[in-house]
Amino acid sequence: MKKSLLSAVALTAVVAFGGSAWADVLIGVGGPFTGPNAAFGAQLQKGAEQAAAEINAAGGINGEQVKIVLGDDVSDPKQGISVANKFVADGVKFVVGHFNSGVSIPASEVYAENGILQITPASTNPEFTERGLWNTFRTCGRDDQQGSIAGAYLAENFKDAKIAIIDDKTPYGQGLAEETKKAMNAAGVTEVVREGVNTGDKDFSALIAKMKEAGVSIIYWGGLHTEAGLIIRQAADQGLDATLVSGDGIVSNELASIAGDAVEGTLNTFGPDPRLAPQNKELVEKFRASGFEPEAYTLYSYAAMQVLAEAAKKAGSNDPEAVAEAMKANTFATALGDMGFDEKGDPKLPGYVMYEWKKGPDGNYSYFQKED
Repeated sequence: MKKSLLSAVALTAVVAFGGSAWADVLIGVGGPFTGPNAAFGAQLQKGAEQAAAEINAAGGINGEQVKIVLGDDVSDPKQGISVANKFVADGVKFVVGHFNSGVSIPASEVYAENGILQITPASTNPEFTERGLWNTFRTCGRDDQQGSIAGAYLAENFKDAKIAIIDDKTPYGQGLAEETKKAMNAAGVTEVVREGVNTGDKDFSALIAKMKEAGVSIIYWGGLHTEAGLIIRQAADQGLDATLVSGDGIVSNELASIAGDAVEGTLNTFGPDPRLAPQNKELVEKFRASGFEPEAYTLYSYAAMQVLAEAAKKAGSNDPEAVAEAMKANTFATALGDMGFDEKGDPKLPGYVMYEWKKGPDGNYSYFQKED
């Protein structure tokens, strides 16, 4: 009887120890995995999953394996709060996401209150890191940086054009449009049309008629590719000869599927394409071999996972607050280059550059970094 009791106690101790030794580090990936912006959600998911697989193959994070937990926010702030609360209930300690600034900002408050570190690959609204929260980081740039580049570009290259500034009334779209407007106006160029539309709108006939009447030849769009593609196509169909200029929200090849041939000549700002970096050649080939093109925010998500893993190792702990401190105190080798963070959680990255949409060697339209 004593032997059996001793064996049972010993077995319990082994199971308890084993549960600790082989525990998972739960990392939530939040984004729009369904709905009109699902292409961006797929980028966040694929980037994080590839990084997680490589981290696990190398021994995990401080001896613990990474487990990805997905949360579909459908680009909706209310759904984003639901996802955040579910991540809390699931025991998630780190979040890679969300995509939309309008989702990341309210979700970050839930995470901050519950000890979860959030690093977004894609939310560019300055407010995300301007509130003094301990837990907010991003691997992408900010709209005040992006807008200053876009506004200066418009003023320099289209100073004699009649320019319309249109946004989708979201924190991202409106914020980017306003930052671009501010920089353009400061350079002495004033728009002739300033309008907002609603996300999900399909018919832009009235807006296009207004722009035609005003003689608009340049449309600056603050928003995502879904509405941008319709505006481009409908403008061409209705005889408005105008070039659309936008930001990182249209960097999905789905834009060309929506806009058709009218997409040619469209311009947008984005960071330097990490797919072109020599050190990422093998990584890019891995994604392509799996049937996924790692465009736009895929490698930004991959880099977010790299930072979390390396910061945890430097901290010697998987505690989110300790990892946050290590992120601000160190520089990390990532797919985006060497990355450090300021006290707000913003990355020190190269600036935004301009891209042009045109046909590639495969005959399909995509965005290509401009040489000049």
